[in-house]
Amino acid sequence: MSKNFKELEETLIQVGLRIAKRGEGALFVVGDVKYSALINQSVPPFMAAENPKLLESLALIDGAVIINKKGMVEAYGTMIKSTSTFKNFGTRHSAALSASKKPGNLVIIISEEDRKIRIMKDGKIVMQIDALQKDIEKSVPKAIQLLETIGAGTLGTIGTGIIAPGLGITFLPGIILFGSAYYIGRMISQRYYR
Repeated sequence: MSKNFKELEETLIQVGLRIAKRGEGALFVVGDVKYSALINQSVPPFMAAENPKLLESLALIDGAVIINKKGMVEAYGTMIKSTSTFKNFGTRHSAALSASKKPGNLVIIISEEDRKIRIMKDGKIVMQIDALQKDIEKSVPKAIQLLETIGAGTLGTIGTGIIAPGLGITFLPGIILFGSAYYIGRMISQRYYR
């Protein structure tokens, strides 16, 4: 994972935390996805990490924010055609599930209902962050490092983790990782406890 991609992830999560704490929702898609613009795209493309306030404003417009893998915001207020339904969740989660199924895409959903941020890859939730956890912003760099250390490919083997949180592992307060508990635990103990 490049330094620029880590910076983009951190920006998206920090912006997502501000949105979630206010009880609002948003959807960020990093990668290639088919979409339709719902509004006139009057804001020219810009680097997401360089202007988080503008990114936050655009994220609050109904629809998804589309960002390329270099971190450039390409579109906002977009509709992603859902090819899958995320059972027990709304249209934003279904659009996120569909967008995350394309290999290499990273999707970040901010839910206004429960004020949680969910990170998806390969059609599965790999991490959930509780915006209401005290001082959660301080844990974001560690969460990104954890994602990088383990690799999102190892995570996400359990897609029902948000329905049964006991299937995830909490390594940082307010942050749950989903996937193979044994493999994740082994990888982390090898990296951090030697």
